[in-house]
This record gives sequence, structure tokens and C-alpha cells, in this order.
Amino acid sequence: MISLEDIQDARWRIAPHIRKTPLLPYAQTSTGEDFGGGVTLKLELLQAAGSFKGRGAMNRLLTLSPEQLKAGVVTASGGNHGLAIARSAHVLGAKAKIFLPSNVVADKVAKLRKWGADVEIVGAVWDDANAAALAHAQKTGATYAHPFSDPVVVAGQGTLGLDILDEMPEVDVILVAIGGGGLITGLSTAVKALRPKTRIIGIEPYGSPTLHACLAAGKLVTLDKLETRVATMSCRQTDQAIYEAAARNVDEVVLVSDEEMEQAARSLWFEFGIAADLSGAAAAAALQSKRFVPEPGSKVCALVCGAGTDGTGA
Repeated sequence: MISLEDIQDARWRIAPHIRKTPLLPYAQTSTGEDFGGGVTLKLELLQAAGSFKGRGAMNRLLTLSPEQLKAGVVTASGGNHGLAIARSAHVLGAKAKIFLPSNVVADKVAKLRKWGADVEIVGAVWDDANAAALAHAQKTGATYAHPFSDPVVVAGQGTLGLDILDEMPEVDVILVAIGGGGLITGLSTAVKALRPKTRIIGIEPYGSPTLHACLAAGKLVTLDKLETRVATMSCRQTDQAIYEAAARNVDEVVLVSDEEMEQAARSLWFEFGIAADLSGAAAAAALQSKRFVPEPGSKVCALVCGAGTDGTGA
């Protein structure tokens, strides 16, 4: 789908608009739990617009011509990709139209409007909102920016893998939340090209096991229904190229419950003052629930990939 060179080009392109997000050891907790002392949190929720999505969105918009920017950009999102598109459009002086499903978190809608985006709620799940976004693009001539199957977006997300390797060159495992699969595709492409022995572990909700089902079946699968309330991790079907990249580069996909992500979000807030959304807490949930147990002495990077108030009680 993309190459290491595509990701390196994206890194150069987006550098002026992207933050270097910090690392934090998972240590000094009230329970004393540190998962062997080798877990480091990558605080990508501090990225511009509140998630890793800022990387891919900015890369996409920076490849548009002035005429395309003038015509505007449109997307469908569970929240985080929409925020990243809205913020990138604001920076570059373009108009953004964001379609969202009804299960989107309310504070993300408010943030979208503060970024100046035109917001419309359509349907119960992302797939419904996406159909509306595609129709809008065809009708108006706005550029459609797919949240996970656009190679330019995926290359932007892959720059996170390069950052992790710069900061943790001997990382053994990276835990990555999965919605549609764009982040894990871009990140794993970068990491496996430069450090093949690093294990890439994906995390999905039990109620939206999109890539898990594909890998188990050995082919692209469409889920009959979605039973998670985590809008940012809800997707009935990923893209063929995403599935193929995951089959090559993802070592394992583990499943967690919505309740386990909620507990992890509350823990991140209580222990570290980290305000993560449920997808942002997914990697921590995999560790805390022991759905993934690190090997003793291994160096683990757990992504906190999106911001939100899910664990704060707000």
C-alpha cells in the first residue's frame, strides 16, 4: 500500500505542523503495577487536534493544490480523524465538512465546531456517515479524505513509527489501537522495514473485531453488526490493502471490552493525569486486563493515541 520512502517523505512534509509527543514510563502507580517495568506510554494524545490523526490529515491536505483546497475537504469520522481534518483545514485556510455517526462523543462535536468545521450527524455507525461524505464530495467537488484507506493519510500515520524508533530504538513490542486500520498499517510498515523483530500488537473491541476477523479468515471480512459504543474504533469492513498490509506486518490482534477500555481510561486519569478517550486507552486496557502479557524484560511501547474525557468523570 505504501513504502518506507512514502513515510519518510511524509515526515519531512508535515514536520512544521506536527508536535513531538513525549514518552512516559508506566511506573510509580498506586497499585505498584508496572507490567515488569518495561512499559512506556507514548502520549500521542498530545498531538495537534488531540490524536495521531493529525499526522495523516496534514499530509493529505499538504498534497492538495490551491484549487483543491479552495473547493474544500470532506470526510467521515468517529471523531478523531474529523478533528484532525478540521484543524489541518483551519491551518491551511480551507473549509472542512465532517460527517459523523450518532454514537460520536459529544465533546468531539463541540471541538469540531470550534475548529470551524461544518458538522453533520448521519446514521448509527461510521459506514453510514461515510456514504454521506462520499455523496457530498461527488456533489460539491470537495476532496474526500478517507480516514484509513487513503495511502497519503496512511503514510502520515506511519511517521509515528519513525518517531518511536528514534526514541526507543530497541523497542520489542508496540501496542496499537485499531479502528479502520490506517495507523497500524502505516506504523507497522515503518517499523518492520527498520526493525523487523519488533512485534506489532493490535487492539480492537470485542464489538468491532474488524482486522481480527480478517486475519482469522485469511481474507477481507465484513462484520454483520457492530456492538461497541466506541465510535473511534467502529468499522464493519476495512480496506483490502489495509488487510494485506496487516497480514504481512501485524503479529497479533487482541480484543478488549468497552468496559476494560473505560477502566483503563479511568486509571490513566487517576495515575497519570492523562485524559484519554476509549481508543486512546485501548493499549493500556490490553495490559491491565492481561489480554496481552509482555515477556519479562521486554521493552514495550503502549500508544495513548487519542484524547478525551472518558476517564475523567467530566
